[in-house]
Amino acid sequence: MVLFTIARNAFLESIRQPIHAVLVCVGLLALLLNVNIAAYTLEDDNKLLIDLGLSTLFLAGLLLAAFTATSVLSREIENKTVLTVVSKPVPRAVVVVGKFLGVTAAIATAYWLLAVAFLLTVRHRVQTTVRVEDTYDSVVITFSLLALMASLVVSGLANYLYRRPFPSTFAIVGAVAATVAWSIVSCVDRSWSLQSPAKDFDPQLAIGLVMVLEAILVLTAVAIAASTRLGQISTLLVCITTFVVGLIGEYFLSLAADGGSWAAYLAAVVPNMQFFWPADALTQGHPISMAYLGALSLYAACMIGGILALAVVLFQNRDVG
Repeated sequence: MVLFTIARNAFLESIRQPIHAVLVCVGLLALLLNVNIAAYTLEDDNKLLIDLGLSTLFLAGLLLAAFTATSVLSREIENKTVLTVVSKPVPRAVVVVGKFLGVTAAIATAYWLLAVAFLLTVRHRVQTTVRVEDTYDSVVITFSLLALMASLVVSGLANYLYRRPFPSTFAIVGAVAATVAWSIVSCVDRSWSLQSPAKDFDPQLAIGLVMVLEAILVLTAVAIAASTRLGQISTLLVCITTFVVGLIGEYFLSLAADGGSWAAYLAAVVPNMQFFWPADALTQGHPISMAYLGALSLYAACMIGGILALAVVLFQNRDVG
Protein backbone atom coordinates (compact mmCIF):
# COMPACT_ATOMS: atom_id res chain seq x y z
CA MET A 1 0.00 0.00 0.00
CA VAL A 2 2.82 2.40 0.85
CA LEU A 3 4.66 1.44 -2.34
CA PHE A 4 1.54 2.17 -4.41
CA THR A 5 1.07 5.55 -2.71
CA ILE A 6 4.66 6.60 -3.35
CA ALA A 7 4.46 5.41 -6.97
CA ARG A 8 1.16 7.24 -7.53
CA ASN A 9 2.50 10.49 -6.10
CA ALA A 10 5.68 10.18 -8.19
CA PHE A 11 3.60 9.57 -11.31
CA LEU A 12 1.37 12.58 -10.72
CA GLU A 13 4.33 14.78 -9.86
CA SER A 14 6.17 13.65 -12.99
CA ILE A 15 3.40 14.32 -15.50
CA ARG A 16 2.63 17.67 -13.86
CA GLN A 17 6.12 18.93 -14.60
CA PRO A 18 6.09 21.42 -17.53
CA ILE A 19 9.21 19.73 -18.93
CA HIS A 20 7.16 16.56 -19.41
CA ALA A 21 4.69 18.31 -21.71
CA VAL A 22 7.47 20.27 -23.43
CA LEU A 23 9.44 17.12 -24.29
CA VAL A 24 6.30 15.38 -25.53
CA CYS A 25 5.46 18.34 -27.79
CA VAL A 26 9.04 18.52 -29.08
CA GLY A 27 8.94 14.79 -29.76
CA LEU A 28 5.67 15.12 -31.67
CA LEU A 29 7.11 17.97 -33.75
CA ALA A 30 10.26 15.96 -34.49
CA LEU A 31 8.20 12.96 -35.61
CA LEU A 32 6.22 15.23 -37.92
CA LEU A 33 9.38 16.72 -39.42
CA ASN A 34 10.86 13.25 -39.94
CA VAL A 35 8.36 12.63 -42.74
CA ASN A 36 9.93 15.44 -44.77
CA ILE A 37 13.53 14.87 -43.65
CA ALA A 38 13.41 11.22 -44.72
CA ALA A 39 12.53 12.26 -48.29
CA TYR A 40 16.13 13.24 -49.09
CA THR A 41 17.69 9.82 -49.50
CA LEU A 42 18.72 7.99 -52.65
CA GLU A 43 17.33 4.67 -51.45
CA ASP A 44 14.20 3.66 -49.51
CA ASP A 45 12.92 6.79 -47.75
CA ASN A 46 10.50 4.87 -45.54
CA LYS A 47 13.35 2.85 -44.03
CA LEU A 48 15.01 6.09 -43.00
CA LEU A 49 11.66 7.28 -41.62
CA ILE A 50 11.57 4.25 -39.31
CA ASP A 51 15.17 4.80 -38.23
CA LEU A 52 14.57 8.49 -37.53
CA GLY A 53 11.32 7.76 -35.69
CA LEU A 54 12.88 5.17 -33.38
CA SER A 55 15.79 7.52 -32.70
CA THR A 56 13.36 10.30 -31.82
CA LEU A 57 11.46 8.03 -29.44
CA PHE A 58 14.66 6.92 -27.74
CA LEU A 59 16.05 10.44 -27.38
CA ALA A 60 12.76 11.74 -25.97
CA GLY A 61 12.65 8.84 -23.51
CA LEU A 62 16.25 9.47 -22.44
CA LEU A 63 15.56 13.13 -21.69
CA LEU A 64 12.29 12.31 -19.93
CA ALA A 65 14.05 9.74 -17.74
CA ALA A 66 16.73 12.20 -16.65
CA PHE A 67 14.47 15.18 -16.00
CA THR A 68 11.57 13.37 -14.33
CA ALA A 69 13.85 11.28 -12.11
CA THR A 70 15.54 14.37 -10.73
CA SER A 71 12.21 16.13 -10.23
CA VAL A 72 10.81 13.35 -8.03
CA LEU A 73 13.92 12.36 -6.07
CA SER A 74 16.93 14.65 -6.37
CA ARG A 75 14.88 17.81 -5.96
CA GLU A 76 12.99 16.33 -3.01
CA ILE A 77 16.32 15.50 -1.35
CA GLU A 78 17.60 19.04 -1.94
CA ASN A 79 14.37 20.57 -0.62
CA LYS A 80 14.32 18.03 2.24
CA THR A 81 10.69 17.16 1.48
CA VAL A 82 11.65 13.49 1.26
CA LEU A 83 12.35 13.66 5.00
CA THR A 84 8.60 13.50 5.67
CA VAL A 85 8.56 10.03 4.12
CA VAL A 86 11.78 8.47 5.38
CA SER A 87 11.15 9.75 8.92
CA LYS A 88 8.19 7.38 9.07
CA PRO A 89 8.56 3.59 9.29
CA VAL A 90 9.02 3.37 5.52
CA PRO A 91 12.12 1.52 4.25
CA ARG A 92 14.26 3.58 1.92
CA ALA A 93 14.20 0.72 -0.56
CA VAL A 94 10.43 1.16 -0.85
CA VAL A 95 10.95 4.86 -1.55
CA VAL A 96 13.42 4.16 -4.36
CA VAL A 97 11.29 1.44 -5.97
CA GLY A 98 8.13 3.53 -5.62
CA LYS A 99 9.81 6.52 -7.28
CA PHE A 100 11.03 4.29 -10.10
CA LEU A 101 7.57 2.85 -10.69
CA GLY A 102 6.00 6.32 -10.71
CA VAL A 103 8.57 7.71 -13.14
CA THR A 104 8.19 4.59 -15.29
CA ALA A 105 4.42 5.12 -15.50
CA ALA A 106 4.92 8.77 -16.50
CA ILE A 107 7.46 7.85 -19.17
CA ALA A 108 5.26 5.01 -20.43
CA THR A 109 2.37 7.47 -20.83
CA ALA A 110 4.51 9.84 -22.88
CA TYR A 111 6.05 6.97 -24.82
CA TRP A 112 2.64 5.58 -25.73
CA LEU A 113 1.57 8.95 -27.14
CA LEU A 114 4.80 9.34 -29.12
CA ALA A 115 4.73 5.72 -30.31
CA VAL A 116 1.20 6.12 -31.67
CA ALA A 117 2.27 9.33 -33.42
CA PHE A 118 5.22 7.40 -34.88
CA LEU A 119 2.89 4.69 -36.18
CA LEU A 120 0.75 7.38 -37.81
CA THR A 121 3.81 8.77 -39.61
CA VAL A 122 4.74 5.27 -40.79
CA ARG A 123 1.20 4.83 -42.11
CA HIS A 124 1.42 8.24 -43.83
CA ARG A 125 4.75 7.30 -45.48
CA VAL A 126 7.21 9.55 -47.25
CA GLN A 127 6.21 11.21 -50.50
CA THR A 128 7.10 8.87 -53.39
CA THR A 129 5.70 10.75 -56.39
CA VAL A 130 4.23 14.17 -57.13
CA ARG A 131 0.73 12.75 -57.34
CA VAL A 132 -1.64 14.00 -54.65
CA GLU A 133 -2.60 10.49 -53.51
CA ASP A 134 1.09 9.68 -52.94
CA THR A 135 1.89 12.98 -51.26
CA TYR A 136 -0.60 13.22 -48.42
CA ASP A 137 -2.61 10.69 -46.47
CA SER A 138 -5.69 12.78 -45.74
CA VAL A 139 -7.05 10.18 -43.31
CA VAL A 140 -3.95 10.37 -41.10
CA ILE A 141 -3.79 14.15 -41.28
CA THR A 142 -7.48 14.62 -40.48
CA PHE A 143 -7.70 12.37 -37.43
CA SER A 144 -4.27 13.41 -36.14
CA LEU A 145 -5.31 17.06 -36.18
CA LEU A 146 -8.62 16.19 -34.53
CA ALA A 147 -6.80 14.29 -31.78
CA LEU A 148 -4.39 17.17 -31.21
CA MET A 149 -7.17 19.77 -31.12
CA ALA A 150 -9.25 17.64 -28.75
CA SER A 151 -6.26 17.22 -26.41
CA LEU A 152 -5.53 20.95 -26.35
CA VAL A 153 -9.19 21.96 -25.90
CA VAL A 154 -9.92 19.43 -23.14
CA SER A 155 -6.68 20.24 -21.31
CA GLY A 156 -7.30 23.98 -21.60
CA LEU A 157 -10.88 23.73 -20.36
CA ALA A 158 -9.88 21.45 -17.48
CA ASN A 159 -7.23 23.94 -16.46
CA TYR A 160 -9.54 26.95 -16.76
CA LEU A 161 -12.68 25.48 -15.20
CA TYR A 162 -11.33 22.97 -12.69
CA ARG A 163 -7.73 24.17 -12.15
CA ARG A 164 -6.37 20.87 -13.39
CA PRO A 165 -2.64 21.05 -14.28
CA PHE A 166 -2.36 21.44 -18.04
CA PRO A 167 0.73 19.18 -18.56
CA SER A 168 -0.75 16.16 -16.78
CA THR A 169 -4.14 16.51 -18.44
CA PHE A 170 -2.56 16.95 -21.85
CA ALA A 171 -0.42 13.81 -21.39
CA ILE A 172 -3.33 11.59 -20.40
CA VAL A 173 -5.94 13.02 -22.78
CA GLY A 174 -3.40 13.11 -25.60
CA ALA A 175 -2.56 9.43 -25.14
CA VAL A 176 -6.27 8.51 -25.20
CA ALA A 177 -7.04 10.76 -28.19
CA ALA A 178 -4.05 9.45 -30.15
CA THR A 179 -5.14 5.86 -29.48
CA VAL A 180 -8.66 6.61 -30.73
CA ALA A 181 -7.23 8.33 -33.82
CA TRP A 182 -4.97 5.39 -34.60
CA SER A 183 -7.83 2.92 -34.11
CA ILE A 184 -9.94 4.81 -36.65
CA VAL A 185 -7.08 5.33 -39.11
CA SER A 186 -6.21 1.63 -39.06
CA CYS A 187 -9.74 0.85 -40.28
CA VAL A 188 -9.73 3.37 -43.16
CA ASP A 189 -7.37 3.34 -46.14
CA ARG A 190 -5.95 6.34 -47.99
CA SER A 191 -9.03 6.55 -50.24
CA TRP A 192 -11.41 6.66 -47.23
CA SER A 193 -12.61 3.09 -47.77
CA LEU A 194 -12.94 0.57 -44.96
CA GLN A 195 -10.13 -1.92 -44.52
CA SER A 196 -9.01 -4.58 -42.07
CA PRO A 197 -7.21 -3.15 -39.01
CA ALA A 198 -4.52 -5.80 -39.51
CA LYS A 199 -3.52 -4.36 -42.90
CA ASP A 200 -1.35 -1.58 -41.46
CA PHE A 201 -0.23 -3.52 -38.39
CA ASP A 202 3.42 -4.61 -38.51
CA PRO A 203 4.26 -7.11 -35.72
CA GLN A 204 7.98 -6.54 -36.25
CA LEU A 205 7.59 -2.80 -35.76
CA ALA A 206 5.57 -3.44 -32.59
CA ILE A 207 8.37 -5.64 -31.25
CA GLY A 208 10.85 -2.88 -32.10
CA LEU A 209 8.83 -0.35 -30.11
CA VAL A 210 8.84 -2.68 -27.10
CA MET A 211 12.62 -3.05 -27.38
CA VAL A 212 13.13 0.73 -27.40
CA LEU A 213 10.84 1.08 -24.38
CA GLU A 214 12.87 -1.49 -22.46
CA ALA A 215 16.05 0.45 -23.25
CA ILE A 216 14.42 3.61 -21.91
CA LEU A 217 13.36 1.82 -18.72
CA VAL A 218 16.95 0.67 -18.14
CA LEU A 219 18.11 4.28 -18.47
CA THR A 220 15.28 5.32 -16.15
CA ALA A 221 16.72 3.05 -13.47
CA VAL A 222 20.13 4.63 -14.11
CA ALA A 223 18.57 8.09 -13.70
CA ILE A 224 16.95 7.09 -10.40
CA ALA A 225 20.24 5.72 -9.09
CA ALA A 226 22.15 8.83 -10.17
CA SER A 227 19.54 11.20 -8.74
CA THR A 228 20.03 9.75 -5.25
CA ARG A 229 23.40 11.53 -5.16
CA LEU A 230 23.53 13.98 -8.06
CA GLY A 231 21.60 16.94 -9.41
CA GLN A 232 19.71 17.32 -12.66
CA ILE A 233 22.57 18.15 -15.04
CA SER A 234 24.85 15.51 -13.54
CA THR A 235 22.09 12.89 -13.77
CA LEU A 236 21.57 13.76 -17.44
CA LEU A 237 25.31 13.39 -18.08
CA VAL A 238 25.34 10.00 -16.33
CA CYS A 239 22.44 8.80 -18.51
CA ILE A 240 24.12 10.01 -21.70
CA THR A 241 27.43 8.42 -20.66
CA THR A 242 25.70 5.12 -19.92
CA PHE A 243 24.03 5.25 -23.31
CA VAL A 244 27.25 6.03 -25.18
CA VAL A 245 29.28 3.39 -23.34
CA GLY A 246 26.44 0.91 -23.87
CA LEU A 247 26.54 1.51 -27.61
CA ILE A 248 30.16 0.36 -27.76
CA GLY A 249 29.50 -2.58 -25.46
CA GLU A 250 30.39 -5.00 -28.24
CA TYR A 251 33.93 -3.61 -28.16
CA PHE A 252 34.25 -4.39 -24.47
CA LEU A 253 32.82 -7.85 -25.06
CA SER A 254 35.48 -8.49 -27.69
CA LEU A 255 38.17 -7.40 -25.23
CA ALA A 256 36.68 -9.70 -22.62
CA ALA A 257 36.84 -12.58 -25.10
CA ASP A 258 40.54 -11.84 -25.54
CA GLY A 259 41.15 -12.23 -21.84
CA GLY A 260 40.83 -8.69 -20.53
CA SER A 261 39.37 -9.07 -17.04
CA TRP A 262 38.57 -5.38 -16.59
CA ALA A 263 36.70 -5.40 -19.88
CA ALA A 264 34.72 -8.44 -18.77
CA TYR A 265 33.59 -6.66 -15.60
CA LEU A 266 32.71 -3.50 -17.53
CA ALA A 267 30.80 -5.45 -20.16
CA ALA A 268 28.83 -7.22 -17.43
CA VAL A 269 27.95 -4.05 -15.51
CA VAL A 270 27.16 -1.55 -18.27
CA PRO A 271 23.93 -2.25 -20.20
CA ASN A 272 24.64 -3.13 -23.82
CA MET A 273 22.32 -0.73 -25.62
CA GLN A 274 22.96 -2.39 -28.99
CA PHE A 275 20.84 -5.31 -27.83
CA PHE A 276 17.84 -2.98 -27.64
CA TRP A 277 18.26 -1.25 -31.01
CA PRO A 278 15.85 -2.75 -33.61
CA ALA A 279 16.25 -0.26 -36.48
CA ASP A 280 18.92 -2.25 -38.34
CA ALA A 281 16.88 -5.43 -38.27
CA LEU A 282 13.67 -3.64 -39.27
CA THR A 283 15.18 -1.70 -42.18
CA GLN A 284 17.22 -4.65 -43.49
CA GLY A 285 14.37 -7.15 -43.33
CA HIS A 286 15.80 -9.40 -40.61
CA PRO A 287 12.96 -10.80 -38.46
CA ILE A 288 13.08 -10.29 -34.68
CA SER A 289 11.86 -13.46 -32.99
CA MET A 290 9.72 -13.58 -29.87
CA ALA A 291 12.43 -15.71 -28.28
CA TYR A 292 14.90 -12.85 -28.71
CA LEU A 293 12.38 -10.40 -27.25
CA GLY A 294 11.85 -12.69 -24.27
CA ALA A 295 15.59 -13.04 -23.65
CA LEU A 296 16.02 -9.27 -24.04
CA SER A 297 13.19 -8.61 -21.57
CA LEU A 298 14.88 -10.90 -19.04
CA TYR A 299 18.18 -9.08 -19.62
CA ALA A 300 16.46 -5.71 -19.12
CA ALA A 301 14.76 -6.93 -15.94
CA CYS A 302 18.07 -8.13 -14.50
CA MET A 303 19.76 -4.84 -15.38
CA ILE A 304 16.93 -2.80 -13.86
CA GLY A 305 16.98 -4.93 -10.70
CA GLY A 306 20.74 -4.57 -10.31
CA ILE A 307 20.70 -0.82 -10.92
CA LEU A 308 17.83 -0.30 -8.47
CA ALA A 309 19.74 -2.34 -5.89
CA LEU A 310 22.66 0.06 -6.38
CA ALA A 311 20.22 2.98 -6.03
CA VAL A 312 19.00 1.60 -2.70
CA VAL A 313 22.58 1.30 -1.46
CA LEU A 314 23.37 4.85 -2.54
CA PHE A 315 20.20 6.22 -0.93
CA GLN A 316 20.49 4.19 2.25
CA ASN A 317 23.22 6.33 3.76
CA ARG A 318 22.24 9.61 2.09
CA ASP A 319 21.73 12.43 4.56
CA VAL A 320 18.28 13.91 3.87
CA GLY A 321 17.87 15.83 7.13
